[in-house]
Amino acid sequence: MKKISYICLTALFLCVPAFAAYDDASFQAEVLEGLDLISARANLDVSEVAPGELGADVYQFAGAVQTDDSQLFIPTSLYLRMGGGINLGFATDKAKVNDKEYKSSGSWTTQIGFGFNLSSFVRTEIDLQESTLNFSGLDDAQASYRTLGGMLYFDLARRYIQNGDITYRRKFVPFIGVGAGVGQYQFDGAGGADGFLVAAPQAVLGFNIMLNNVIGIDVMYQYQMMIENGFGWWVNADSVDNISNVIVSLRANF
Repeated sequence: MKKISYICLTALFLCVPAFAAYDDASFQAEVLEGLDLISARANLDVSEVAPGELGADVYQFAGAVQTDDSQLFIPTSLYLRMGGGINLGFATDKAKVNDKEYKSSGSWTTQIGFGFNLSSFVRTEIDLQESTLNFSGLDDAQASYRTLGGMLYFDLARRYIQNGDITYRRKFVPFIGVGAGVGQYQFDGAGGADGFLVAAPQAVLGFNIMLNNVIGIDVMYQYQMMIENGFGWWVNADSVDNISNVIVSLRANF
């Protein structure tokens, strides 16, 4: 009887590796099959699952495969934006000197904005802007204005996409914005129409390019309708004037 027991135990030990090898091969085959299908179809429908529990786990991640325009990202609430740009003379109203008009030329603007991300699509911002205006044909004449404004931005593509515990950010995001501001302007020299102004509305159209998870570049066109007491020299009537700029700024998220 003892010999028979030894023979049975020996047979059992010899069979165990065979069973283990079979299970290990099945495991590897199922994983490789899942990986091959993910590689072939990045946008796989999660309803198409591989047989077996392991295959289902593999395919559930297929819908979250990183695309070319997104990267792993941790969403932030606040950002700071700083930049500058040039005035578009052809899209800016001319300054008046009595009955004559002079086109904006060689003018520029600087801007600082502090913003809060309300969602993946909407953000709000307070910005401080200072601009200097020069005019063609008036070499010794210069004007400036400073405004404090509030803006509401709408991103036209979702900035970040959450898939389970993983969040991806988009590298390129176009946006629009609308808001208003108040400030003061000054036309240097005698007869300058200085005073208080209301910039309403302010509107922007642009895009953001993320360089990494923290730093991005904003490129935007900005329109401002200035409501003020004249625009130029020896101009006393209330007026509404249009100002257009192209601004490039760095945006730092934190």
